[in-house]
Amino acid sequence: MEWKTDALVLRTADYGEYDRMVTLFTAARGKIGAGMKGVRRANAKLKFAAQPFCFAEYVLTERGGRNTVTGASLHEGFFGLRCDLAAMYAATAVLETCDGLLYEGMTSGGLFVSAVEALRGIESGERGALVKFLLAALAYAGYPVSAGDCPVCGKPLAGRMAFDLSNGCFVCPACAEGVPASESTYRTIRAALKGEGETSEDGTVRALRLLGAYYAHQTGGELPSLTEYLSLLRPAP
Repeated sequence: MEWKTDALVLRTADYGEYDRMVTLFTAARGKIGAGMKGVRRANAKLKFAAQPFCFAEYVLTERGGRNTVTGASLHEGFFGLRCDLAAMYAATAVLETCDGLLYEGMTSGGLFVSAVEALRGIESGERGALVKFLLAALAYAGYPVSAGDCPVCGKPLAGRMAFDLSNGCFVCPACAEGVPASESTYRTIRAALKGEGETSEDGTVRALRLLGAYYAHQTGGELPSLTEYLSLLRPAP
């Protein structure tokens, strides 16, 4: 059976002399594995479609429960992400997040759109693109983050506060336990959730660290590329 779908390449693995396996996040069937024959040859026509970050319409043939890519039409290659080390790590963190949150056959149109938009934002240099994506991805996975007033006492949050890793919310340190969180972290995440307001570099770094810790707490997984990305940014004291 032959079928077509828009898809984003999450990761690849070489096998044989010239072949490659790709993990695709497809709009139609969620995350799937597929083989691509001969794409490691220098003149392979589908070489572009066997690279991470590739966003294309894929033509696949399914036989015996196995998928083989037989054609592809490029939408966006995000080639600029490979020219900047920090951007590449940030974009890879997007792919790792999708790979970690999805299981085979699980569909999530919202996450798919968010991932593509995040790659566009990162490639264009948008400071908060990765923060926005992680918040959206965590929400799609059932781990939303809130950044309103303290959910216990109802008072506005400012200055010293904490973040409850179990419930995904900022709280007054007097009301509930949590990991320490700065006001710049809170304001950055609040701005990303509301889609408005300026964010600082310091706040973005702190917000990404917090979201990485929240992801690990909720899923038990890690985002190695996020760690590498943060190591390239100005460290927050």
